[in-house]
Amino acid sequence: MSDPDLGGMDLTVVAVADTEQYVRLSAAMFDALPGHGHTVGLAVVRSPIAPAPARLRGAVADTGLAGRRVPVLTLPELRRLIRRRVPDVVMLNCTARVTDALSGILPTGRRRPVVVSTLPAPALPAGEHEWLHRSRVDLLVLHSLREVTAFAELGEKIGVGAEVALAGTPLPIVREPRRARPHRVVFAAQDHVPAPPRHRERILEALADLAENRPDLEVVVCPGERRTTAPGGDYEELWRSLVAAGSVRDHTVLFRAGPVAAQLDRARGLVTVGSPTALEAISMDVPVIVLSDVGDDAGATVFEDGDLFGTLDDVRAVRFRVPSPRWARENHFHPPEREDWTRRLAELVLRTRRGELPARPTLLDESVHRRARRRILADLGGAPSLLRSGPRAPWPAH
Repeated sequence: MSDPDLGGMDLTVVAVADTEQYVRLSAAMFDALPGHGHTVGLAVVRSPIAPAPARLRGAVADTGLAGRRVPVLTLPELRRLIRRRVPDVVMLNCTARVTDALSGILPTGRRRPVVVSTLPAPALPAGEHEWLHRSRVDLLVLHSLREVTAFAELGEKIGVGAEVALAGTPLPIVREPRRARPHRVVFAAQDHVPAPPRHRERILEALADLAENRPDLEVVVCPGERRTTAPGGDYEELWRSLVAAGSVRDHTVLFRAGPVAAQLDRARGLVTVGSPTALEAISMDVPVIVLSDVGDDAGATVFEDGDLFGTLDDVRAVRFRVPSPRWARENHFHPPEREDWTRRLAELVLRTRRGELPARPTLLDESVHRRARRRILADLGGAPSLLRSGPRAPWPAH
């Protein structure tokens, strides 16, 4: 018997996201569905972190959802949408606690939808909380062989019944070849990273030294999207303080807003403390330095054993790195034929159509997490009664 193939199925798939990053992931997953005739719909759950309309349009601009409206809905509205559409698959592509809250409103029963969730890349180190809040999903989709191994081992250890599968890493579409003579050094800044303000100042001072000593290079800081107030000030505030103190000269370093990928076409190298932007740079053949001497950052875990770590002195000397082939294969640059998430999804759809897919209980301690769930429900515009225990209304037959 041949493996099931989504290309031979007509599926209805509803994805729910809560941030711009998860909107991009959802659209990329839709584009990866093989075959034709699938009915797909994407909605954003209304919350304090929901992206603005312009950012929503930008997030799907280069995908099959380009030009389509992505509605922002409250939790009760999402519940009505899912019951009206009767999807075969519901993708809960949200942050951990929101995924947990949304899984509590889905119908149960023998013909329930297959529940899928994903994590943005890089997702290492594997976090127990990510699994616990997704313990009711059927399929967790990750984007590297190393992530699949780590989450599968952790899931087995804590008793999660979900399957783990591999997808490609959604990376920016490069429309033009990189410039033949790259002359730009780009620093991908992240809010709160590294945590001590003095470490962030040291990075800026090293970039200023580079700009002073190498006038042939353009040194650019991409501040990124500021979500919270960084202790001691964000990078632009810290730069102004260093200029005022006479530690650096103004205009030696340029600050440019917008996606870091837009700065990489002319980049000689990318500097980061552990940003996912390093994966974008590697995909565009831009050398990288992942800083190792300005404090530890969990976001740098993925780069271990990749020959990518360097110091601020390496930045000053323009000693950038390229990853080892072995590391690249295990970390997001695997052969496409290793990707199996659509095949795993097809198997799960067949099982639920035969009424063979079991309910997946939460692994969270209800008494401990009840108050947190109530807060999340309030943020999502829902009432605690939406998460009542016991069986919900039966799922309609297909």
